[in-house]
Amino acid sequence: MATWVIARLTLREALQRKIALGAVLLGIVFLAVYGAGLHFIRQDMTRGVQAPTALIANQLYNFLSLSGLYVVNFLFVMMAVLTSVDTIAGEMASGRIHTLASKPLRRWEILIGKWIGFVIMLTLYLLLMGGGVAGVARLVTGYRLPNLLRGLGLIWLNGILMLNVTMYGGTQLSALTNGVLVLAGFGIAFVGGWVEQIGSFLDSQAAVTIGILTSLLMPSEALWKRAAYEMRSLVVETTGFSPFNSGSSVPSALMIGYAALYALVALGLAVWSLERRDL
Repeated sequence: MATWVIARLTLREALQRKIALGAVLLGIVFLAVYGAGLHFIRQDMTRGVQAPTALIANQLYNFLSLSGLYVVNFLFVMMAVLTSVDTIAGEMASGRIHTLASKPLRRWEILIGKWIGFVIMLTLYLLLMGGGVAGVARLVTGYRLPNLLRGLGLIWLNGILMLNVTMYGGTQLSALTNGVLVLAGFGIAFVGGWVEQIGSFLDSQAAVTIGILTSLLMPSEALWKRAAYEMRSLVVETTGFSPFNSGSSVPSALMIGYAALYALVALGLAVWSLERRDL
């Protein structure tokens, strides 16, 4: 019961700080721009002297849909990090956590309550943005992304992973240091993922190994690459290559399991660290 009270307070605080509201408004602007771009692209395609075949058109619409979700994945991760980076570290720095800790609440109830609040907020945000991109693409072009729920589930896990890592960092570091390190880890994973993909295309085992090692360090990019793979078009499924991943560099189910375990361990470490932190 206490965790749900903290969860509601966390949601209310996020709304009061207008971070979530700003992200939603910017997300709506993005969906409007994205929809307008799709509309004009489709209009130009149908006006051409030689209209593309259904197979080529579907491949293009798949690429445009995944490009939109690529942006959503980035925004979702940023939302997870920026809304939670100050939730523990900031309250310890300001002394507000003493007010909560002095009540009949255990520390793990405080942290898990905040975590539940962020998970609810992030899930709603992903439904708005991810569902919005897929819905706009379907409305404008008539194209339906395959395995959409599976892909959104992997993007959701990516955001929760970054949330858990950020909350653990907040129990050990200042808000600024925590944010810099978490975003740096995300950036390293991003670069490593592209190094692995290019290395796979050029048959460079050293580059592929670098990508795998960065995925073990921070599996965020691996989750996106698997999500893109799940939502691939028929052409990509046949050729085994897309701008988002190549067939030989697609993260395995074992890597997805590793990412889920990574997220769970990070949350457990956050609870353990806060329990033993001298407030």
